[in-house]
Amino acid sequence: MELLKHGSGKVDRGQLTCSNCAAAFPITGGIPRFVGGEGYVASFGRQWTRYAVEQLEEDEETLETKTGIRLNELAGRDVLDAGCGGGRYSFVAARHGARVVAVDMSRAIDRAARLCVEFPQVDFVQADLLRLPLRNDCVDFAFSIGVMHHSRDASAAFRQVAATVRPAGRLAVWLYRRNTLIQECINDVLRGVTRRLSVTQLETLASAGAVLGSVPFVNKTLNKFVNFSNHPVWENRVCDTFDWYSPRYQTHHTAAELMGWFRAAGFFDLRELTPAKAGRFYRWAYEQNLIIGSGVNVAGTRKSQPSDKP
Repeated sequence: MELLKHGSGKVDRGQLTCSNCAAAFPITGGIPRFVGGEGYVASFGRQWTRYAVEQLEEDEETLETKTGIRLNELAGRDVLDAGCGGGRYSFVAARHGARVVAVDMSRAIDRAARLCVEFPQVDFVQADLLRLPLRNDCVDFAFSIGVMHHSRDASAAFRQVAATVRPAGRLAVWLYRRNTLIQECINDVLRGVTRRLSVTQLETLASAGAVLGSVPFVNKTLNKFVNFSNHPVWENRVCDTFDWYSPRYQTHHTAAELMGWFRAAGFFDLRELTPAKAGRFYRWAYEQNLIIGSGVNVAGTRKSQPSDKP
């Protein structure tokens, strides 16, 4: 099954039918829906429709830092935003001239569509990354920032996204970093509790975390053991903390593991991308896997032919 190509027009309401298996999928609000509901990502649907966290300058810097691509390289490219959430990075890519397919499993896809309404070259799809309704080799560049580790199988989600990249195309993926054993144990215990809380209780917890995130010294020490955001904007701090404790699935990974996925999928010229934050102490803590919520971030190029060597 393939989605309509860019420029072929958008249908506000209707249905897509698979020519092979006759399965039918509705189109509502101009968005094809390949899932019957949000399932295990319902918390993200609430999160991205409740909190407005877009910060254009910061989002542009984040897209460059976490993908390794410069914004002036996006014009005219076919781009996949795999797990778009509220659409802030799709917005950035489209603003800089990319033709974007934005995919998300949650109802946040509707908010993303509203955010990017001024860009007709952005197509939105509600679908699970584990069952992407896209043909292979269909984009020049794909990225997934902070999403695959929330799926039932992060490596399988990676393979689905990697397959959409054309030969000589680029892929960038950001996943949560595996921290030290004691940090991982503390996080497992805390999330074992928070996953049983109601949404209201979680939002109260996130607000408390946002308060802690504003307290000097505390926001740079305690959050190395109990994760809460120290973002300078209140709403972003609440959203980031809610994002950490609410999802059903959250896996942590190493750079070597992620690079192994890239190689197995036929990518070379691999680069481990480092955070934009500077400072000797931060860099040391990052390299020692002490920064909770930090990521392993890799970008690579897909082989043009089987004989290409990494």
